[in-house]
Amino acid sequence: MAQVSINSDLGEWGSSMDSGERARLLQSPCVDTAPKSEGEASPEGLGRGTTSTLGAIFIVVNACLGAGLLNFPAAFSTAGGVAAGVALQMGMLVFIISGLVILAYCSQASNERTYQEVVWAVCGKLMGVLCEVTIAIYTFGTCIAFLIIIGDQQDKIIAVMAKEPEGAGGSPWYTDRKFTISLTAFLFILPLSIPREIGFQKYASFLSVVGTWYVTAIIIIKYIWPDKEMTPGDILTRPASWVAVFNAMPTICFGFQCHVSSVPVFNSMRQPKVKTWGGVVTAAMVIALAVYMGTGICGFLTFGAAVDPDVLLSYPSEDMAVAVARAFIILSVLTSYPILHFCGRAVVEGLWLRYQGMPVEEDVGRERRRRVLQTLVWFLLTLLLALFIPDIGKVISVIGGLAACFIFVFPGLCLIQAKLSEMEEVKPASWWALVSYGVLLVTLGAFIFGQTTANAIFVDLLV
Repeated sequence: MAQVSINSDLGEWGSSMDSGERARLLQSPCVDTAPKSEGEASPEGLGRGTTSTLGAIFIVVNACLGAGLLNFPAAFSTAGGVAAGVALQMGMLVFIISGLVILAYCSQASNERTYQEVVWAVCGKLMGVLCEVTIAIYTFGTCIAFLIIIGDQQDKIIAVMAKEPEGAGGSPWYTDRKFTISLTAFLFILPLSIPREIGFQKYASFLSVVGTWYVTAIIIIKYIWPDKEMTPGDILTRPASWVAVFNAMPTICFGFQCHVSSVPVFNSMRQPKVKTWGGVVTAAMVIALAVYMGTGICGFLTFGAAVDPDVLLSYPSEDMAVAVARAFIILSVLTSYPILHFCGRAVVEGLWLRYQGMPVEEDVGRERRRRVLQTLVWFLLTLLLALFIPDIGKVISVIGGLAACFIFVFPGLCLIQAKLSEMEEVKPASWWALVSYGVLLVTLGAFIFGQTTANAIFVDLLV
């Protein structure tokens, strides 16, 4: 029976990574009624990957970096300054790397090749379904954030092209934010989201990677040689409270979340060994840390507490170098939305087929109708929510809390379950230490998710 699986083409991976490969990182697992049994999968049967160690580092860095870097200066401001922001990132990096290693260990132990398949095999059906639902919600929320980013950057670009002061009244209807977001979404995002495969976006995907590095370079350069009209607000040196530090965690989780992608990357390597993978993810996270830290520190010191949740909005509209950065971000988001939608749609499709007990081999027409309907519903809902949620900081808080589940909760549960399945009567001290560490991961992730989601939803409703 044919299987709808994310890593059916992992053997084709090289040292580069196009949008089709990025989409396959998150796609739904096989839509059978249950995961594969131990006898159905073995290391020999899975085949050897073709990704080198250097290629794996590049793919993990690519999966980690993205539009989330725009929020890091505001995260430093929320955390209480440079010292607190750096300490928070360095502390969280230990858990982030360990989570990636745990997932590789559990993937090797369970012979599964995607994040949700590992959770399903190690933690059981309930956690597996919950993981898939969380992925669907996470990708849905990220698509909303992408549309808000498009609106933010377009507002600045249109203000320059129309030669009107920002926020001026009486602007033409065709410069209205809701109209420009809707027009861009219908003209570009919707046509790119309907196809069954999206590998044709590889060149635009490469440009989006270049754009991410360009944005970081511009923020650093603008800090070293600032424009005269840019004056920073208060430069915080300490957090207002410990709660403020935790409020910065969702942004960091959103920025460093590449854990869902990590399992198929690990299995695509020529030598998928946990020890080698530890070196890969450590190198990749150090590179990502340098980019995020450079953006966060320089963006925060440039504007201080007055920095916008989207740091590019703090720069003057007339700055051409920043305008190019805005154009790169728009291009990155235009290509990333269909990829994230593809991943979310595949998870929803897998859940639906499993719930209905349908075979994967079915009428092509039915699949096409379902795909178009799912795409239209997804697209229209994300567009409507983006039009009426102007503050990207609130969206990042929610999806950052979900990202904490992928970084902490599910890896922690996998580690606990994997160690509990070892039935030795006399357990060494290391066994108890690993179980305790798994409990720590789950507790920390649950706290971040609960606290940040409550702040993002309920506090604003009460104000």
